[in-house]
Amino acid sequence: MKSLLNALQEGRLIELPDSDKERSLEYLAHMIEAVPDLAGSPELAEEMIERERQHNTGLGLGVACPHVRASGGGELLCAVGWSPQGIDYDAADGRKVHLVVMYYIPDAEKNVYLKEVSALAGAIRREGGIQPIASAEDIATVRERLLDWVQAAIDANIPEAKARMIRLEARQAVAEGGPPVPAEGALQLMTALFVVSDGKAVALCPSAELSAELEKDAELASVLARRGQFERGGWRFVFRAATVYGARVLYDFTAVK
Repeated sequence: MKSLLNALQEGRLIELPDSDKERSLEYLAHMIEAVPDLAGSPELAEEMIERERQHNTGLGLGVACPHVRASGGGELLCAVGWSPQGIDYDAADGRKVHLVVMYYIPDAEKNVYLKEVSALAGAIRREGGIQPIASAEDIATVRERLLDWVQAAIDANIPEAKARMIRLEARQAVAEGGPPVPAEGALQLMTALFVVSDGKAVALCPSAELSAELEKDAELASVLARRGQFERGGWRFVFRAATVYGARVLYDFTAVK
Protein backbone atom coordinates (compact mmCIF):
# COMPACT_ATOMS: atom_id res chain seq x y z
CA MET A 1 0.00 0.00 0.00
CA LYS A 2 3.04 2.25 -0.31
CA SER A 3 1.87 4.29 -3.31
CA LEU A 4 -1.55 4.96 -1.75
CA LEU A 5 0.09 6.03 1.50
CA ASN A 6 2.48 8.29 -0.42
CA ALA A 7 -0.45 9.89 -2.26
CA LEU A 8 -2.19 10.67 1.04
CA GLN A 9 1.01 12.09 2.54
CA GLU A 10 1.93 14.15 -0.52
CA GLY A 11 -1.47 15.77 -1.07
CA ARG A 12 -2.72 13.73 -4.04
CA LEU A 13 -6.20 13.31 -2.58
CA ILE A 14 -8.90 15.66 -3.86
CA GLU A 15 -12.65 16.07 -3.82
CA LEU A 16 -13.64 15.69 -7.46
CA PRO A 17 -15.44 18.87 -8.59
CA ASP A 18 -17.35 17.05 -11.33
CA SER A 19 -19.38 13.84 -11.37
CA ASP A 20 -18.65 13.30 -15.07
CA LYS A 21 -16.46 10.24 -15.48
CA GLU A 22 -14.02 11.49 -18.12
CA ARG A 23 -13.59 14.92 -16.56
CA SER A 24 -12.88 13.23 -13.23
CA LEU A 25 -10.20 11.11 -14.89
CA GLU A 26 -8.66 14.26 -16.37
CA TYR A 27 -8.39 15.92 -12.95
CA LEU A 28 -6.58 12.94 -11.48
CA ALA A 29 -4.32 12.42 -14.50
CA HIS A 30 -3.17 16.04 -14.28
CA MET A 31 -2.29 15.49 -10.61
CA ILE A 32 -0.06 12.58 -11.57
CA GLU A 33 1.49 14.55 -14.44
CA ALA A 34 2.50 17.19 -11.89
CA VAL A 35 4.72 14.76 -9.93
CA PRO A 36 8.24 16.20 -10.50
CA ASP A 37 10.10 12.92 -11.05
CA LEU A 38 7.53 11.34 -13.34
CA ALA A 39 9.22 9.93 -16.44
CA GLY A 40 6.07 9.41 -18.50
CA SER A 41 3.98 10.80 -21.29
CA PRO A 42 2.80 14.42 -21.09
CA GLU A 43 -0.50 13.20 -22.60
CA LEU A 44 -1.33 11.04 -19.62
CA ALA A 45 -4.96 12.20 -19.40
CA GLU A 46 -5.66 11.21 -23.00
CA GLU A 47 -4.06 7.79 -22.48
CA MET A 48 -6.06 7.20 -19.31
CA ILE A 49 -9.37 8.09 -20.97
CA GLU A 50 -8.68 6.01 -24.07
CA ARG A 51 -7.74 3.00 -21.97
CA GLU A 52 -10.86 3.43 -19.87
CA ARG A 53 -13.03 3.48 -22.99
CA GLN A 54 -11.60 0.10 -23.94
CA HIS A 55 -11.58 -1.51 -20.48
CA ASN A 56 -13.85 -0.36 -17.67
CA THR A 57 -11.87 -0.27 -14.42
CA GLY A 58 -14.78 -0.18 -11.98
CA LEU A 59 -13.98 -2.82 -9.35
CA GLY A 60 -17.43 -2.80 -7.81
CA LEU A 61 -17.92 -1.79 -4.17
CA GLY A 62 -18.10 1.85 -5.31
CA VAL A 63 -14.41 1.90 -6.24
CA ALA A 64 -12.54 2.29 -9.54
CA CYS A 65 -8.83 1.96 -10.27
CA PRO A 66 -8.08 3.45 -13.71
CA HIS A 67 -4.47 3.07 -14.78
CA VAL A 68 -1.94 3.47 -17.52
CA ARG A 69 1.26 1.50 -18.01
CA ALA A 70 4.62 2.94 -18.97
CA SER A 71 7.81 1.35 -20.23
CA GLY A 72 10.97 1.59 -18.16
CA GLY A 73 11.53 2.00 -14.45
CA GLY A 74 10.29 4.37 -11.81
CA GLU A 75 7.91 4.05 -8.89
CA LEU A 76 4.27 3.09 -8.80
CA LEU A 77 2.27 6.32 -8.38
CA CYS A 78 -1.35 7.07 -7.69
CA ALA A 79 -3.77 9.95 -7.19
CA VAL A 80 -7.05 9.63 -5.32
CA GLY A 81 -10.38 11.29 -6.03
CA TRP A 82 -13.44 11.37 -3.76
CA SER A 83 -16.89 11.93 -5.25
CA PRO A 84 -19.55 12.57 -2.58
CA GLN A 85 -22.37 12.43 -5.13
CA GLY A 86 -20.95 9.40 -6.93
CA ILE A 87 -19.94 8.88 -10.57
CA ASP A 88 -21.94 6.83 -13.06
CA TYR A 89 -18.99 4.61 -13.96
CA ASP A 90 -20.76 1.72 -15.74
CA ALA A 91 -19.24 -0.67 -13.21
CA ALA A 92 -20.28 -4.31 -13.44
CA ASP A 93 -22.31 -4.12 -10.21
CA GLY A 94 -24.12 -0.97 -11.37
CA ARG A 95 -23.14 1.03 -8.30
CA LYS A 96 -21.93 4.61 -8.44
CA VAL A 97 -18.23 5.10 -7.79
CA HIS A 98 -17.28 7.27 -4.80
CA LEU A 99 -13.55 6.52 -4.73
CA VAL A 100 -11.28 6.68 -7.79
CA VAL A 101 -7.67 5.59 -7.27
CA MET A 102 -5.71 6.28 -10.46
CA TYR A 103 -2.38 4.49 -11.00
CA TYR A 104 0.67 5.13 -13.14
CA ILE A 105 2.39 1.74 -13.52
CA PRO A 106 6.01 1.37 -14.72
CA ASP A 107 6.78 -2.05 -16.20
CA ALA A 108 8.78 -3.12 -13.17
CA GLU A 109 5.92 -2.31 -10.80
CA LYS A 110 3.10 -4.38 -12.34
CA ASN A 111 3.12 -6.98 -9.59
CA VAL A 112 3.26 -4.29 -6.92
CA TYR A 113 0.20 -2.64 -8.48
CA LEU A 114 -1.78 -5.89 -8.51
CA LYS A 115 -0.93 -6.55 -4.85
CA GLU A 116 -1.90 -3.03 -3.85
CA VAL A 117 -5.27 -3.09 -5.62
CA SER A 118 -6.00 -6.51 -4.12
CA ALA A 119 -5.07 -5.26 -0.65
CA LEU A 120 -7.26 -2.15 -1.07
CA ALA A 121 -10.27 -4.20 -2.17
CA GLY A 122 -9.73 -6.61 0.72
CA ALA A 123 -9.53 -3.78 3.25
CA ILE A 124 -12.76 -2.23 1.95
CA ARG A 125 -14.58 -5.55 2.22
CA ARG A 126 -13.31 -6.16 5.74
CA GLU A 127 -14.40 -2.67 6.79
CA GLY A 128 -17.94 -3.26 5.51
CA GLY A 129 -17.88 -1.39 2.18
CA ILE A 130 -17.47 2.10 0.78
CA GLN A 131 -20.27 3.75 2.78
CA PRO A 132 -18.00 5.51 5.33
CA ILE A 133 -16.34 7.34 2.42
CA ALA A 134 -19.52 7.80 0.36
CA SER A 135 -21.19 9.56 3.30
CA ALA A 136 -18.13 11.43 4.63
CA GLU A 137 -18.68 15.08 5.48
CA ASP A 138 -15.35 16.38 4.20
CA ILE A 139 -12.05 15.42 2.57
CA ALA A 140 -10.29 15.23 5.95
CA THR A 141 -12.66 12.46 7.02
CA VAL A 142 -11.98 10.62 3.76
CA ARG A 143 -8.25 10.84 4.38
CA GLU A 144 -8.62 9.44 7.89
CA ARG A 145 -10.73 6.55 6.65
CA LEU A 146 -8.25 5.72 3.89
CA LEU A 147 -5.41 5.73 6.41
CA ASP A 148 -7.45 3.30 8.51
CA TRP A 149 -7.81 1.04 5.45
CA VAL A 150 -4.08 1.21 4.74
CA GLN A 151 -3.46 0.13 8.34
CA ALA A 152 -5.99 -2.70 7.97
CA ALA A 153 -4.30 -3.88 4.79
CA ILE A 154 -0.88 -3.84 6.47
CA ASP A 155 -2.24 -5.81 9.41
CA ALA A 156 -3.85 -8.35 7.07
CA ASN A 157 -0.53 -8.93 5.31
CA ILE A 158 1.26 -10.11 8.45
CA PRO A 159 1.99 -13.81 7.72
CA GLU A 160 -0.30 -16.06 9.73
CA ALA A 161 2.62 -18.18 10.97
CA LYS A 162 4.28 -15.11 12.47
CA ALA A 163 0.97 -13.95 13.90
CA ARG A 164 0.57 -17.32 15.65
CA MET A 165 4.10 -17.00 17.02
CA ILE A 166 3.27 -13.56 18.43
CA ARG A 167 0.18 -14.95 20.16
CA LEU A 168 2.18 -17.85 21.65
CA GLU A 169 4.83 -15.47 22.94
CA ALA A 170 2.15 -13.29 24.52
CA ARG A 171 0.60 -16.31 26.28
CA GLN A 172 4.01 -17.41 27.51
CA ALA A 173 4.62 -13.93 28.93
CA VAL A 174 1.32 -14.03 30.85
CA ALA A 175 2.13 -17.51 32.21
CA GLU A 176 5.61 -16.49 33.32
CA GLY A 177 4.66 -13.08 34.60
CA GLY A 178 7.09 -11.17 32.41
CA PRO A 179 7.62 -9.79 28.91
CA PRO A 180 8.10 -12.27 26.06
CA VAL A 181 11.48 -12.96 24.53
CA PRO A 182 10.88 -13.05 20.75
CA ALA A 183 11.96 -16.20 18.95
CA GLU A 184 14.69 -15.74 16.37
CA GLY A 185 13.19 -14.36 13.14
CA ALA A 186 9.79 -13.67 14.75
CA LEU A 187 7.91 -10.52 13.93
CA GLN A 188 7.85 -8.15 16.90
CA LEU A 189 4.93 -5.79 17.51
CA MET A 190 4.32 -3.19 20.15
CA THR A 191 2.11 -0.17 20.74
CA ALA A 192 3.87 3.19 20.75
CA LEU A 193 2.11 6.32 22.01
CA PHE A 194 3.30 9.87 21.46
CA VAL A 195 2.10 13.06 23.13
CA VAL A 196 2.85 16.21 21.13
CA SER A 197 2.62 19.66 22.72
CA ASP A 198 4.19 22.93 21.56
CA GLY A 199 6.04 21.11 18.79
CA LYS A 200 7.71 18.64 21.14
CA ALA A 201 6.98 14.91 21.28
CA VAL A 202 7.09 12.61 24.29
CA ALA A 203 7.37 8.91 23.41
CA LEU A 204 5.68 6.21 25.49
CA CYS A 205 7.08 2.82 24.46
CA PRO A 206 7.70 -0.43 26.37
CA SER A 207 11.41 0.12 25.70
CA ALA A 208 12.82 3.06 27.67
CA GLU A 209 15.91 3.09 25.41
CA LEU A 210 13.77 3.41 22.28
CA SER A 211 11.66 6.16 23.87
CA ALA A 212 14.80 8.11 24.71
CA GLU A 213 16.16 7.67 21.20
CA LEU A 214 12.88 8.83 19.61
CA GLU A 215 12.71 11.94 21.80
CA LYS A 216 16.16 13.03 20.61
CA ASP A 217 14.74 13.43 17.08
CA ALA A 218 13.95 17.12 16.59
CA GLU A 219 11.74 16.29 13.59
CA LEU A 220 9.62 13.70 15.40
CA ALA A 221 6.62 15.97 16.00
CA SER A 222 6.34 16.90 12.33
CA VAL A 223 6.81 13.26 11.28
CA LEU A 224 3.98 12.17 13.58
CA ALA A 225 1.70 14.90 12.19
CA ARG A 226 1.85 13.25 8.76
CA ARG A 227 -0.04 10.27 10.23
CA GLY A 228 1.68 7.76 8.01
CA GLN A 229 4.64 5.43 8.44
CA PHE A 230 8.21 6.11 9.46
CA GLU A 231 11.26 4.15 10.63
CA ARG A 232 13.41 4.79 13.67
CA GLY A 233 15.76 2.59 15.70
CA GLY A 234 15.19 -0.44 13.50
CA TRP A 235 11.39 -0.28 13.98
CA ARG A 236 8.69 0.65 11.45
CA PHE A 237 5.95 2.78 13.00
CA VAL A 238 2.48 2.61 11.41
CA PHE A 239 -0.19 5.20 12.25
CA ARG A 240 -3.39 3.94 13.94
CA ALA A 241 -5.20 6.91 15.47
CA ALA A 242 -4.87 10.45 16.79
CA THR A 243 -6.84 12.17 19.55
CA VAL A 244 -6.77 15.93 20.15
CA TYR A 245 -6.84 17.19 23.73
CA GLY A 246 -6.85 20.97 23.46
CA ALA A 247 -3.31 21.99 22.47
CA ARG A 248 -2.03 18.43 22.82
CA VAL A 249 -2.32 15.51 20.40
CA LEU A 250 -2.05 11.86 21.38
CA TYR A 251 -0.81 9.65 18.52
CA ASP A 252 -1.27 5.88 18.57
CA PHE A 253 1.16 3.88 16.41
CA THR A 254 1.94 0.21 15.96
CA ALA A 255 5.69 -0.51 15.86
CA VAL A 256 6.81 -3.50 13.78
CA LYS A 257 10.25 -5.11 13.66
